[in-house]
Amino acid sequence: MKHKPYPIPEEDIIKVPKFEESAGFYTTKQRSKTMSKIRGKHSVPELLLRKALWAANIRFRLHRNDLPGKPDIVIDKYRLAIFVDGDFWHGYEWAKRKPKSNLGFWIPKIERNMQRDKFANESLGLMGYNVMRFWEHEVKQNLKACVNQIQLYIEAAQTGRVPGNDQ
Repeated sequence: MKHKPYPIPEEDIIKVPKFEESAGFYTTKQRSKTMSKIRGKHSVPELLLRKALWAANIRFRLHRNDLPGKPDIVIDKYRLAIFVDGDFWHGYEWAKRKPKSNLGFWIPKIERNMQRDKFANESLGLMGYNVMRFWEHEVKQNLKACVNQIQLYIEAAQTGRVPGNDQ
């Protein structure tokens, strides 16, 4: 069953302009080449977390496109959706770290990503899923703590101590 994408009132959805020179945005060839290599799936932090979970004997599904936000990792048995968010793309310390160029594009773009994340969290919660979001720097700098948080959740779910989990 597919979910309905973003039932947010049209006037509340943050509009992101197209990033093109005709709209007044400019980037160098080198920056364009670098940006074209960025992908939304199978990032290094995501792969690190997946490998660590697999080594801890935690089994999961990847990128369930039938769930809001397409979680990076889903552990259906415990109704857990896990996202590994890129620091820049999802607005880590957004008030302090805004881009320095092409603000007319990047500010709405990242704020729209943040709006979409919030919607995905709410929608997954209504579907009975618990959501965990890890920043890429958290996974890179403290992978054990991220895995431990997931293990603690699973242990709590196994004993029935997780709210909203009907085990």
